[in-house]
Amino acid sequence: MNKLIAIGIAVAVLLIAAGSALFTVAETEQALVLRLGAPRDVIKTPGLKAKMPFVDDVVRYDDRLLAVDPPAEQVILADQKRIEVDTFTRWRIADPLRFYQAVRTEEAARARLREIISGSLRRVLGSVMLPSVLSEERTRIMAEIQSQVSAEAEPLGIEIADVRIRRADLPEETSNAIFERMKSERERQAREARAQGAERAQQIRSRAERERTVILAEAQRSAQVLRGEGDAQASRIFAEAYGQDQQFFNLYRSLQAYREAFGGDNRAQLVLTPNSEFFRFFGSQPPAAPRR
Repeated sequence: MNKLIAIGIAVAVLLIAAGSALFTVAETEQALVLRLGAPRDVIKTPGLKAKMPFVDDVVRYDDRLLAVDPPAEQVILADQKRIEVDTFTRWRIADPLRFYQAVRTEEAARARLREIISGSLRRVLGSVMLPSVLSEERTRIMAEIQSQVSAEAEPLGIEIADVRIRRADLPEETSNAIFERMKSERERQAREARAQGAERAQQIRSRAERERTVILAEAQRSAQVLRGEGDAQASRIFAEAYGQDQQFFNLYRSLQAYREAFGGDNRAQLVLTPNSEFFRFFGSQPPAAPRR
């Protein structure tokens, strides 16, 4: 009975020892074997692995790309413009041994990377102008930032795959100030345009009024010339008619005088003697026949 118990205990110890001596590394993992706390082996290939039981420990690290998304921060550019920059970084653990010696955990590594990225971001962007950040030169700026971050992250056993500027905007208060300044500038331009338009309109009106005055003056002059020519021609015709038949001309002129004196709304009162020269054509004798 005691022998069976001893055998069972031995088998259990062997199973525990075997379980402690064997471990697996997944395809997405890499492992660091520590013996009494000191690094002994780096395993990057997946599969079933062996270690010394009760002496060796295994530290597993992710072999895939990892992300660092630091919070957006404000950076002052070379032209003293302040912008708010939002970045993201993709990295992986390239050397588990150095990684373990430098930072040990992924959370500690992310904290270090945030500091490195922030410092590199300020150094690079502090030497460029705002138009460069908003132009095609932005690709070169991101490459320079990635180069600096990679150089500082390499001693940590970290490989930087990519550093990108997700967003680079002016702070809200700066954007509002710029918007107000642009609004004021547009209003100033609008006032200038309206003033220039009013000045141009006044010039056009003045020129039109001047042309109108000239045209009216020329028209009045032409009318006076034509009126004078007409009066002269009428006088000539009357003179010719008077010379042809003086008695008929006297009768015609008298009839015109009668029409003006007695016709229409003329309310004038005339006090004349019946034998007045004005009524010479009202006599009983008809006027003499015109001379041939």
